[in-house]
Amino acid sequence: MRLHPFDGRLRRVPQSCWSLIAQIDECKGEWVAGARLSPQILGRLKRSVLVTSTGASTRIEGAKLSDTDIEKLMRGLDIQKFSDRDKQEVKGYYELLQNVFDSWRTIRFSENTIKHFHGEMLKFVSKDKPHRGEYKKRENKVHMIDGAGQSLDVLFDTTPAYLTPKEMLELVEWTQTSLEQKRFHPLLTIGNFLVEFLNIHPFQDGNGRLSRVLTNLLLLKQGYLYMPYVSHEKLVEDNKPEYYLALRKSQKTIKTKKENVVPWLEFFLSIILQQSQMAAALLSDENTEQLLSKKQLAVLKYLQTVKEASPKDIESATHIARPTINQILNRLLNYKKIERVGLGRSTRYRTP
Repeated sequence: MRLHPFDGRLRRVPQSCWSLIAQIDECKGEWVAGARLSPQILGRLKRSVLVTSTGASTRIEGAKLSDTDIEKLMRGLDIQKFSDRDKQEVKGYYELLQNVFDSWRTIRFSENTIKHFHGEMLKFVSKDKPHRGEYKKRENKVHMIDGAGQSLDVLFDTTPAYLTPKEMLELVEWTQTSLEQKRFHPLLTIGNFLVEFLNIHPFQDGNGRLSRVLTNLLLLKQGYLYMPYVSHEKLVEDNKPEYYLALRKSQKTIKTKKENVVPWLEFFLSIILQQSQMAAALLSDENTEQLLSKKQLAVLKYLQTVKEASPKDIESATHIARPTINQILNRLLNYKKIERVGLGRSTRYRTP
């Protein structure tokens, strides 16, 4: 039987990828065996991840809302300083991701689901109404976006519009069969789906964001049940140059005689490993997290997203009064959740 090109790609996976997979699955086993976190803590983590993931995924594509802005927006508070498009994109992503976290068991992975997700993700964006849930009708390119939302460079040309339906059908059917028949490790199958999906770039807009929602769905359906409790989108945002570089290295080889998706697989697996390790760490944090107040958790979560920060940085990011910040930092130091760096006015704090 003639091998599908995707099969050929995944039969040449180096030991570096298998090492990452082994570590991820060890963390997965720890989560399944030790997930004793209370429903209250899990609910709080999920609410936090919805905001963090929405912010990160939309900022990768050029949106400007901070996590604090998104939290205000989702509580129904109007934020005048941002464009309607930014707010519309954030609302659509948040609600779609929430639906995936709540209903992934009953959502079937299929072309119809992908198109439906695209429509839901962009349902508040009036400009995108003509092409919501429909494959592209004209050519598009993948751009590297900077922090101001401007294109820095074209990464690669994508599949022509007239070939997109055929290639998407083939990709989804191969992914379904590969997962059902366990042809390859599911992380390799999902990694291949993502690099190919982004190479096809099937929709006029929203492909990057949609790929991250689909990552959550596919990994949840393969038993990586900590996806709602640690944001992989935030890890991608923190490693955005490496994300673009891995995509570029792999996708310029697609449909050549020497296809090599290993750079992408290594990036994808390294992000999922970081996410898995953070999830495993949550299990040992259960008792102390139960003792922390909402404001103490806010400070801890903020410090987990930065290398280090001063009390003034923490005050600006969390909007908690300085005297309360000082009390919180002392408590977190006592619990050994954070470390102090420097003395006096130069004192900064970080997570170990």
